[in-house]
Amino acid sequence: MQNLLQIIQKYSNFIVFILLEIAAFLLIVQNSAYPKSTVLSTCNSLVAWHYELENTIVSYFQLKEDNEQLQQENVMLRNQLVLYANERERYKESENVYRYANLQHHFIPAKVIQMNMGGMKNYMTINKGERDGIKEDMGVIGPIGIVGKVCTVSQHFSIVIPVTTSLNFGVSCRLQKNSKLGTLSWDGNDDKHAQLTEVESSVDVQPGDIILTSGLSTTFPENLPVGVVEKAYVKNGDAMWTIDVRLYTDFSKLSYVQVIDNDIANKELEQLKSEME
Repeated sequence: MQNLLQIIQKYSNFIVFILLEIAAFLLIVQNSAYPKSTVLSTCNSLVAWHYELENTIVSYFQLKEDNEQLQQENVMLRNQLVLYANERERYKESENVYRYANLQHHFIPAKVIQMNMGGMKNYMTINKGERDGIKEDMGVIGPIGIVGKVCTVSQHFSIVIPVTTSLNFGVSCRLQKNSKLGTLSWDGNDDKHAQLTEVESSVDVQPGDIILTSGLSTTFPENLPVGVVEKAYVKNGDAMWTIDVRLYTDFSKLSYVQVIDNDIANKELEQLKSEME
């Protein structure tokens, strides 16, 4: 303490000079518009530089996870190419119709900026909204599997409810090996699994079987990856399987998504409905 007082006493003139300079600077900034705007602009630039530097550092340490996601996405794309080849063979006699059907969907990239998981009413926020073409009930997919659907939209942001939510949200799916249909929903246990129901117990279901979307809704087109069967069991007195599905999407690592714009299909369906009325 004694040394501190000696230092202050030794440099007292310099300390007073610095304090007076700071006071003069603040008075100039407060009472003159141009210096004030210059200082604010400089501060904003410094804050922006800080955020950019922080984002660069965080992105650098996430490179490993990003590379893993890219590898997984490449696997998914290869699988989709195989499915496309198989489906095209089935529709070789009406190739033009099949090509048109696939052009009904395109994808809008978005970034997850906020995630609320771990409860029952889970949701996430993405950085795209109405001005980007996002609408309610559009499907959302991740790098290797489905994520959920858009429930609320503003000009610049959207709220997405995942398949792992207690809200009334079911996805029509099918078993890849035999095309048997079921409905995917969530039992509330964890965000890595969901349950496929409404599949007759006489259907052959084995661990490792792949689950895909069925395409029986305008939210998701057919053949999007969902997950794999982990186990299947029949509850007492039930004639249907309850199938635990390990989801492809890892919500704890989800950073980027794609929103499915099926505007062409929706417009055609609305037109058909209006004609029936």
